[in-house]
Amino acid sequence: MSETELATRGFHDKSPAARELIETVGRMFLTGYAHAMESRSAAEAEARLETLPTFFRGFAYEGAAMGYAVLDGLPWGGGNVERFLAGRGGEHVYMAYIGVGWAMARVPRFRWPRMLPPDPLLRWLVLDGYGFHQAYFHTRRYVHEQFREPRFPWPSNAPHPYADNAIDQGIGRALWFVGGTDAARVADLIDAFPAARRADLFSGAGLAATYLGGVDEAELRLFAERAGQHRPQVAQGAAFAAEARVRAGLVVEHTGVATRVFCAADPDGAADVSRAARPAPSTSEAVPAFETWRRRIAEEFVSLGRS
Repeated sequence: MSETELATRGFHDKSPAARELIETVGRMFLTGYAHAMESRSAAEAEARLETLPTFFRGFAYEGAAMGYAVLDGLPWGGGNVERFLAGRGGEHVYMAYIGVGWAMARVPRFRWPRMLPPDPLLRWLVLDGYGFHQAYFHTRRYVHEQFREPRFPWPSNAPHPYADNAIDQGIGRALWFVGGTDAARVADLIDAFPAARRADLFSGAGLAATYLGGVDEAELRLFAERAGQHRPQVAQGAAFAAEARVRAGLVVEHTGVATRVFCAADPDGAADVSRAARPAPSTSEAVPAFETWRRRIAEEFVSLGRS
């Protein structure tokens, strides 16, 4: 649990409230991981996960998915993530895929094929989770030195360059934590990256700003202003966050504040935009279906005059 403390991570400490929020997220994630590892079945883990506070429960499901993916990566493992998603975990599918990405960062690469979910649309969320992990635990290299791994080795049958985009979305989410939920500081961190990477980073940060929060309406508006030409990507990230909370029944007051600022819609309206834009999964397109989905959402908010 000490690894979740801001002092350990070296993240920006905006305020006692923001520090407690970020550290509680870390504790809830690890609690979910422990429930997966300790329970005799996915149903038993779910029963324990459902007792956790509404605001943080999604993070616990993310941690549980990491635990099951780690088990799948063991020589005797297999089918744990699939069984988890077949139950209540399916309502947290977005967080679960991100949790699998955490496991990627901890399991030897030759074990990845045993643990990676097959959905060709959502699989990119695995790399989002991987990017978050790397920025969270290797902050100097991935954030301040802006490291990118040459020719990331997964997925093997897809355009390699898009892996960088998906990983950057996760790094952008992590920047909301690294910056201590300080909207101006997070924007400064993003602006330090090459211009070509900022759209994905703002998308990830917009997702975290909506799903996690730690800011008031004025700070959200400041972040939207700082995003500038990337406001549609912030709206897209916010819509993803809204759909994740709506689908899981975890909408909280802050969700609505963020979607009103970023999407000019309530959480259900923002989630509807995300659902309506979702394409059929495909593994053969030059542009991955996941990227098509993200672009459609961003373009819809532009066409509606909301970003």
